[in-house]
Amino acid sequence: MKSNFKTFLVWAFLIIILFTLFVFDIFLGSVKIPFREIFHILFTGKSEYSEYSAIVLYFRIPKALTALFAGFALSVSGLQMQTIFKNPLAGPYVLGISAGASLGVAILVLGVSSFTVINQFGVIGNWLIVIAAWIGSGLILFLILAISVRVKDIMTILILGIMFGSATTSIVSILQYFSSESMLKAFVIWTMGSLGGVSKSQLFVLIPSVSIGLIMAFLSVKMLNAMLVGENYAKSMGLNIKLSRFFVFFSTSLLAGSITAFCGPIGFIGIAVPHIARMIFKTANHKILLPGTMLIGGSVLLFSDMISQLPGKESSLPINSITALVGIPIVIWIIIRKQKFSTM
Repeated sequence: MKSNFKTFLVWAFLIIILFTLFVFDIFLGSVKIPFREIFHILFTGKSEYSEYSAIVLYFRIPKALTALFAGFALSVSGLQMQTIFKNPLAGPYVLGISAGASLGVAILVLGVSSFTVINQFGVIGNWLIVIAAWIGSGLILFLILAISVRVKDIMTILILGIMFGSATTSIVSILQYFSSESMLKAFVIWTMGSLGGVSKSQLFVLIPSVSIGLIMAFLSVKMLNAMLVGENYAKSMGLNIKLSRFFVFFSTSLLAGSITAFCGPIGFIGIAVPHIARMIFKTANHKILLPGTMLIGGSVLLFSDMISQLPGKESSLPINSITALVGIPIVIWIIIRKQKFSTM
């Protein structure tokens, strides 16, 4: 009873933190807008100053929503990969999934067209970008899945995932070499990661895509819990291992691919956040871990977005730099301490 009450308090605290950071992310920015004016815009959608309403409605709110859903997607995809591969360092960035999504976008943008031309197609162009990212991330995932059927050593699979990521990065470099200067500049900026470049029309693609991936993740909670105990136990429960892996991998492709398509490759959130969730909740049950990881992931990326905004300047730091500074110490701590989490 005491344990349930403690968990409830943790849930309440995380929800309050998430909501607070979301509000602060809307209120803070390079342009100083009075709090009263922002409240008026949020509740009425209008302002005496048209530029204020444009900044809040067309930039800050979409950016905050992007940070929220990107945090949800990357952290949950990392949790799924760590459970499937039983490796604390598994994640969409390390396993080459983000690199695969980058390859899909690079082929579309550098090899076929450009962001400017694609954006002229509106919603269709947005879907082209995200589908290219899904195909790229899915290709890497299913290569890793095919190898994991024959290779049982988890560390070998992890190394192969890193090699696949390096190979796709090499192909992207070749495409960059033969691309025009304007296309190259746009793509390089995209690779640095950005939450502020997602428009309202793109959110209508991003949010449903991530939502479907998250629903699939919640539907796979029992599968993930069964896989923690071992494949033999999972089989004894009547679980189809291959089908379960396919289901989880498809969910991860949707989550990681969608975010990479519109925000660029954002690293370390998928590795670090699941470990923070395990330390806070002290459980391996995905019924608690999965929503907990979502809340923490959303909070971490909202906080990172707030840090990335340079005070008094119109520009902001690449989000990848901030997430690396947040995630790298946690990854180093995991390696040095070699702590055996209950899921491993």
